[in-house]
Amino acid sequence: MSGSSAIALQGNKLTSAVTIAESVSVSRSERVTAITSSDTDPRLSWGARLLRALVDADKALDRAFDNFGRACLKGIRLFFTQKLYIGLFLPIIILALWQTASSHEWVKPIFLPAPGKLFATFDFMLEKGNLRSDIWTSVSLVGQGIIYGSIAAIGLSLLAGISRPVEMFFTPTFNYLRHIPTIAWLPLMVVWLGLGAPAKILIIAKSVFFPLFLNGLQAIRNIDKGYIELADALTLSKWQIVRKVICPAILPAIAVNLRYSAGLAWAIVVAAEGLSGMEGLGYLIFRGQQLLMTDQLLVSMILIGLIGFVIDLLMLKTQQRLLRWKVGFDA
Repeated sequence: MSGSSAIALQGNKLTSAVTIAESVSVSRSERVTAITSSDTDPRLSWGARLLRALVDADKALDRAFDNFGRACLKGIRLFFTQKLYIGLFLPIIILALWQTASSHEWVKPIFLPAPGKLFATFDFMLEKGNLRSDIWTSVSLVGQGIIYGSIAAIGLSLLAGISRPVEMFFTPTFNYLRHIPTIAWLPLMVVWLGLGAPAKILIIAKSVFFPLFLNGLQAIRNIDKGYIELADALTLSKWQIVRKVICPAILPAIAVNLRYSAGLAWAIVVAAEGLSGMEGLGYLIFRGQQLLMTDQLLVSMILIGLIGFVIDLLMLKTQQRLLRWKVGFDA
């Protein structure tokens, strides 16, 4: 056999091997596709179902990473294009002045610890103290108070808004009670309910209730009368008027005041825990003041600010989500 014939024979063998490998690969991929695409075939074995679930999970994970990457890039782009970095200048200046004052001991360390000392104190409170439990206690109280207060306020404002007798029954008493400061109710609630969570939840619910009730009622009164007349002309029932006309009309006011009330509730829980409690971030602040543990006091204050900022941001995002249909002026 000549050299050229041998090379041709080897080439044919190699071509045949590649063709066989490709056919095997195609058949395997077809089987995987068939397994993963037939969701309702009862003849699939548990192994086939497991393979299908793994393939679906891999695709979902890829989509999640892609979405996360796009979100990060979008955030970075907005950070620079919208000049959001300008808001970082003041905190950096305050931190620099704070560090300078601590380093030169312009203020005694017992009154103003250095920023580095606060990191060590935070780590100590997290590992050796009950900081996680205190944070959860405060957040839980605020959450329950907001839920109970907002449900009661929105429900009663709707009733008072669609019924004059209900408004005349509740409004004078509510107008009187809302002028009594929230903290003034705390000693009475402690006498009635003790030092536990119910007294604090009731105080928080009260602080949330009145702004929501009054603004919800006023929002109903500000609805254009033509909308109600049109609803009557369409023979809508009272429940349909509430659901299709009143609720969408008062939603912007409710969303804005719910955000305001959430911030107010967070402030109230700190005072309530400090005055009548043995746990929570408010208790840590008052304990730090009494024992002159300024580092723990400042750590608690910073945490309160951060958590309050996160709560406000969540409420803002929820408000934007609920009111995405409403187009307003954006300077």
